Amino acid sequence: MFPERPEPKSKMDPKNWGNRPWTIDFHAKPRPLPDSVDFAIVGGGFTGLAAAAWLKRLAPEKSVALLEAETFGSGASGHTGGLALAESAAGNLPGLGDVLSGYQKILLALGVAGDVYLPGVYELGRTMPLKNSPIHWTDSGELRAINEVVGGTIDPGKAVTGLAAGAAGSGVLLFEHVNVEHCDFHDPLVLHTPLGILRAKQVLFATNAYSLELTGWTQRTESCFTIAVATESLLDSTLEEIGLANGKPFYTVDLPYLWGRLLGKQVIFGSGLVHFSDWREMHSLNVDAGSAAGTFARLENRVRNLHPKLSDVSITHRWGGPISISEGWVPIFERHPQSGNAIVLGGYSGHGVAQSVYLGACAAEALLGIRELPRWK
Repeated sequence: MFPERPEPKSKMDPKNWGNRPWTIDFHAKPRPLPDSVDFAIVGGGFTGLAAAAWLKRLAPEKSVALLEAETFGSGASGHTGGLALAESAAGNLPGLGDVLSGYQKILLALGVAGDVYLPGVYELGRTMPLKNSPIHWTDSGELRAINEVVGGTIDPGKAVTGLAAGAAGSGVLLFEHVNVEHCDFHDPLVLHTPLGILRAKQVLFATNAYSLELTGWTQRTESCFTIAVATESLLDSTLEEIGLANGKPFYTVDLPYLWGRLLGKQVIFGSGLVHFSDWREMHSLNVDAGSAAGTFARLENRVRNLHPKLSDVSITHRWGGPISISEGWVPIFERHPQSGNAIVLGGYSGHGVAQSVYLGACAAEALLGIRELPRWK
């Protein structure tokens, strides 16, 4: 599906992904790397943190180590817009279950306060609007609400912080700034890191848009960068006039794509993708330069033309983050092609906010042998 990627560059400059409007208030304490564990989780985003915490909840006697190359939530999880939806990007999948209900139960069980708010989500379109659509915008035609689906929003910073704290409190060995350079798919599996070698009986690779060679996804997913902006706080009367006073987030069902949500009285709008020839280019991306800067400029211009009340609105936050787009938009949740003792999970194609935590817990159960993996290929 995807073109061959060139050889990776040997060195990357520091990234500048902008100023997201939430913070992550948890960092792992330095510790020596153990020689071996029962379970190793690679990737410290929603998926990896949820899987690690859930593993210790179900099997507290087992040893679990989580390895994150940067800091927790440094990838998609900490830079998402926090729009929580019920289904995958490909729709409802066989055996997927009730994602939002499961998501809330997992957060409750782990003691995570993620500011979950589920008032419903407007689907916007340019034909056949609802008679009572509160949204009347100009955007490549007349943009209106055409449907309402279940869903809502979370605070990504609080969710990452809570999941990490929950994992730490349950006894997960947490490591930040520990990159898995490569893996020997033996029995046990052997993870090579800057701190040394870690042997694990089973491994979950939850790196999503990163480390495609490690997961075997170089021809199965595309790693892109998607952007968002947040307006200044708006008056209640302004929110009423632009149709967002009820607090419901939204996304378009046709092109050009646009999504958004409230954060307090600020409005977040998101749209646009920056493409790469190699996933590593995301690390050196600078939102203030090149194609990313142009994408931001187009989005801001678009926002100001949606409604007269937004014509001179100030933008307080500009940021972006990775998105892993899988073939057919179907998440990848299966055994690693080189080992039956390793699972790969990710490729949410923009629908990972709730699904990543939900499926992370499912992956923990699969590692423990109490759940079968889906057949979504």
